[in-house]
Formats: sequence, C-alpha cells, structure tokens
Amino acid sequence: MPDDITKRIARFIEPFRVSPGSIVELAKHFDPAFKAGIEKKKDGVGLLNDGISLLSEYQQRLAAQATHGVVVVLQALDAAGKDGTIRHVMSGVNPQGVRVESFKVPSASELDQDYLRRYQERLPARGGIGIFNRSHYEEVLVVRVHPENLVAQKLPAETRAHQVWKNRYRAINEWERYLSDNGFRIVKLFLNLSMEEQRTRFLRRIDLPEHNWKFSSHDLQERRYWDAYQDAFSTTAPPARAASSSARMAPRRRSPSASRPCTTRDRAGWSWTWRRSGNGLRSAFTRRSTPQARPLRMSLRSGSTTSASP
Repeated sequence: MPDDITKRIARFIEPFRVSPGSIVELAKHFDPAFKAGIEKKKDGVGLLNDGISLLSEYQQRLAAQATHGVVVVLQALDAAGKDGTIRHVMSGVNPQGVRVESFKVPSASELDQDYLRRYQERLPARGGIGIFNRSHYEEVLVVRVHPENLVAQKLPAETRAHQVWKNRYRAINEWERYLSDNGFRIVKLFLNLSMEEQRTRFLRRIDLPEHNWKFSSHDLQERRYWDAYQDAFSTTAPPARAASSSARMAPRRRSPSASRPCTTRDRAGWSWTWRRSGNGLRSAFTRRSTPQARPLRMSLRSGSTTSASP
C-alpha cells in the first residue's frame, strides 16, 4: 500500500518538477492556477492525508537510521502560502524531529559573516527535518532585486563586480553538493503566485480583522518590483547557470499557489509551517483596518503598486 501511495504522489507532482538544465520563464511555463485535475479542496483531502501518513512513516525511518537529514527549502513571494503549506503538510509528523527556520533581514552580526554561514548554522541534525522558510536563495533573489544590499554585506569592492551573481550561483551549488555528499537531501519548492491572486490576498488581509496581523506595508512596497522578482526567480531555476549535477542532487519543484485547493494538495508530501492565532494576537493587529490602512486598500483595489507608504 505505501508503494502505491508513493507512486500516486510521484505521478501527481511530476508536472511541477523543473528538469535539470532547463530554461524557465514563470509566466510562460508554469501557470499559477494549474489544478492538476483537482477542482475542489475536498477532492485533494485524500491525497493530502495519504501524503501526511507516508511522511510520518518516512520520518520514523529517517530518525531511526540517523545517517541522513532532509532540508526543505520554501521560496515564494509574499502571500503565496508558505506558512499554510507547513501547517497543513507537517500536521502528522513528530515535532521533535522537525525545525522551522525563518530567515529575516540579516542582523548586524550576521552581516559581519559570509552570507551562507547563517544557513549552515541552522541545518538540521542527522535524522531530522529542517524547513527553511525563505533560504539561502534570498542571496540571489532579494539581494539581486535590491543590489544596494550588497553594500550592507560589507563585501570587498572587487567581489561586487558584474560576476557577483555567477559566483553566488556557483557557491550555492557547491554548498548544496557538499551537503548532499554528507547525507543531506535538499528538496526545493517554489510556490508560484500570480500578481492578481497576490492582490486578492493582500486585500483579504487588510479587510478581515482576523487576518490583519499577516499584512505589512513592506509587502506592498515589494510588489512594485514584481517583474524584477519574476526574472530573478526564473533565472535561479534550476538552480540557475550551474552544472546540472547539482540540480540532480537537489531538484526544484514549482507548486501553483493561485488556487487554495491546489495549494493544499500538490504540496502534500513536501512542506509545512505554523500559524499565529488567538484573540491576543488579533487585537494587537486590528488597527491596520482603520484609517492607516485605507491608502493601502485603495492602492490594491485600483491595481496600483506605487503608493505603498506605511
């Protein structure tokens, strides 16, 4: 029975896999609204539950063997559903064997170190699963869209030349090869979201008090750079401009995120997260629905992305 489930899930996720050495254009090759035959959320519940059950069994084997580790890399634009993915998919695993690492803006001490060090320090132990909610790929995504961040990283001037991105792609692939050679399996997932769906979700976060805590004016500011991010994501896959051997060791998959039914089940066996909730948290963030949020709401409803002042 587990073998049948494994084959069924493998067939299901195959359309989302990015082949090594392929050239990717997000808008052209991957439709965020693709549902893979599952039209309603309830239609994917069975596959999700099978994936959760299988993942639980594999986690027990991973822990018992204690020779390998798993790193799940989740990358996406804001509101694509990273946290919801973690929460749904990892609901059946033993939390003692899983850690979620969320990478925010580097601290002052982290900027004094090489850019890969903070990711290396937060890898899982053998026998464990580590989830990177955002990851080392931020260094060729956000930093590429905002190259001024290179100055904050205090790099020598000669390393900030035009070869900087080529060098970073090479360094990331060599690091992943090192991890693979040491028994760490890397599964890279990109949650694909359309610009219109992101707008809809931002409006929901503004309009519904219980979702206010999810919204940040910074998200709207970053929306201005949509095209630049799309180019950066396309260039980074799979995993951009590097030997395909690294892609074979750490394959990348892209999951549609424009439709909630698809979002839940096509990531069935591969990712997870937590969600903040509770009356205390809601009451602390409800002020975003008051006059301060009105310019943001009007900007999103008009389709504009240029009035993102906090």
